[in-house]
Amino acid sequence: MCRSDAGISSGRIVEVEAYADASDLASHAARLKRGGVEAMWGSAGIAYVYRAYGIHTMFNVVAKEPSGTGAVLIRAIEPLVGINLMRSRRAGVATERIGSGPGNVCQALGIALADHGTDLTTSKRIWIEPGNPPATIVAGVRIGISRSIELPWRFFDAGSRHVSAHRRGTILS
Repeated sequence: MCRSDAGISSGRIVEVEAYADASDLASHAARLKRGGVEAMWGSAGIAYVYRAYGIHTMFNVVAKEPSGTGAVLIRAIEPLVGINLMRSRRAGVATERIGSGPGNVCQALGIALADHGTDLTTSKRIWIEPGNPPATIVAGVRIGISRSIELPWRFFDAGSRHVSAHRRGTILS
């Protein structure tokens, strides 16, 4: 969920990608610890927000063992609360596409670079709540990367119309 002056908006997470430590060449952890990348070494449950390609804001959740490194990119949401607010932020986009794609997630929810470092377990501005798991989860390769492309670390709800891209992969459940 995300609270702003304009209201509350939220969605069910339907697609994510995992990024690990320096052994995962697609991970920001494989690069030097500069700028906001240090967040991946921080506490689990912290928002790691950055700008990709100088255009799109990307929202990750630090997720790792206490001595490890890693984060999960939120790639797509199914809008649930504040749908009209999300529509105003993503004008002219079909409901299925409002939160489809990691840059669109941030735009729809109003997540900004200023949210980087937010503790998602205690914040009143941005947080994640438990929800019902999907009936069928599919694992496949991550999208839009050129390194460690063989790792099947993209996970999505097979039944959701809000998944961002192709639906290739292996059914996990």
